[in-house]
Amino acid sequence: MTHDHSSECCEAVEVHEDLLKLVREKLPSEESLMDLAELFKVFGDSTRIRILFVLFEAEVCVCDLAEALNMTQSAISHQLSILKRNKLVKSRREGKSMFYSLADDHVRTIVSQGMEHIEE
Repeated sequence: MTHDHSSECCEAVEVHEDLLKLVREKLPSEESLMDLAELFKVFGDSTRIRILFVLFEAEVCVCDLAEALNMTQSAISHQLSILKRNKLVKSRREGKSMFYSLADDHVRTIVSQGMEHIEE
């Protein structure tokens, strides 16, 4: 099956230099763009999204997360380490328990805006 991509292309080649200049000035570095793409990959896992939604409501320990999401503590810990490495969650120790919470309001905003987008 062949796809007709012509509707996605310009009919005539016309370079808009003023626009290109603006884009080149505003475009972040390749390294920043790659870091951003990596960040969005972290959101590409439904288990991690579920964890973030639990953390929207409260700071919780691994035991509570495992129970709430009907998963093993080791599976939850693995996902939490990825979230922590990407600065999306933070942790604190209290006695023998490790408590997790959202790292900052940016995380809440990213997820909330993603939900708004898909619900439009």
